[in-house]
Amino acid sequence: MLATFIVGLREGLEASLVVGIVASFLVARGRRDALRSVWFGVGIAVAICLTVGVVLEIVTADLPQAAQEGLETVIGLLAVAMVTYMVVWMRSHARDMRAELESSAGAALAAGSTTALVVMAFLAVLREGFETAVFLLAAFQASTSPLLAGLGALLGVLVAIGLGYGIYRGGVKLNMARFFRITGVVLVIVAGGLLTTAAHTAHEAGWINVGQTRVLDLSGLVLPGTPVSSLLTGVLGIQPYPVLLEVVVWLVYVVPLLVYVLLPSTKRRTPEPVPAA
Repeated sequence: MLATFIVGLREGLEASLVVGIVASFLVARGRRDALRSVWFGVGIAVAICLTVGVVLEIVTADLPQAAQEGLETVIGLLAVAMVTYMVVWMRSHARDMRAELESSAGAALAAGSTTALVVMAFLAVLREGFETAVFLLAAFQASTSPLLAGLGALLGVLVAIGLGYGIYRGGVKLNMARFFRITGVVLVIVAGGLLTTAAHTAHEAGWINVGQTRVLDLSGLVLPGTPVSSLLTGVLGIQPYPVLLEVVVWLVYVVPLLVYVLLPSTKRRTPEPVPAA
C-alpha cells in the first residue's frame, strides 16, 4: 500500500502541476473558453491510461503460467526503467520545474494559440498516467494484497490532486526539490524490489538459471500471510529464500542510485560578468 501510495502521489502531483499551471494561465489571460478543451484532453488521457492498464491485466490473466511469469518480468523491467528515468530526470529538474512550465505556457499564449497548452496538459497526464499504469500493474502482481495496493494508489492520487489544487490557488507552498528527493528515495527502494521480483519471475519463466544459489534464509521473517511478509515481499521484493542473483541485482541497482539521489545538487551557476575598468 505504501509503495502504490507514493507512486500515485508523485505521478499525480506532476500531472496536477502541469494542468494547474495551464489552467491558471488561461484564467489569467481571460481564456476560460479554452478550459473545456483542457479538461476534455485530460479526460481522454486518463481513459487511454485506464484502458492500457485493463488490457495488460486481461492479457496477463489469460496466459499460461510460464508465459505469465515472462510477461510479469517484462512489465517489471519496464516499470523499473520508467522509475529510474523519472528519478534521474526529477533530480535535475525539480527545482526549476514550475518556472520552466510557466515559461513554456507563456510562450504558447504569446504566440496567440491555446492549442499548445491543451496538448501540454494532455501529454503530461498521458505520460504520467501510462507510467503509473505500468508501475502499478507490476506492483499489483508483486503484492500479496491487490486491494490494499489499489487503495494506496487511489489515496495517493487524491492527495496529489488536493496538493495540486492548493498550489494552483497559492495556499500550499511545497519545496519541490525536497519533496521529489524524499519520494525518490522510497521509489528507488521499491524499484529495487520490483527488479528483484523480475529476477525471480524470470527464473520461474525459465529465462534465467544462473545465480540460483540460496544465500540467506529469511523464512522466519517472511511468513506468508503476515503484515511483515506483505511489506517485505510486496513492497521490497524480498523472498523467503533469496538467491545470489536477486541479492546482486538489488545491490547493483539500489546502492548507486540512492547515492545519486541523496547527494546534494551541484548545479553550476553562470558567473557574473566582470565590470570593465
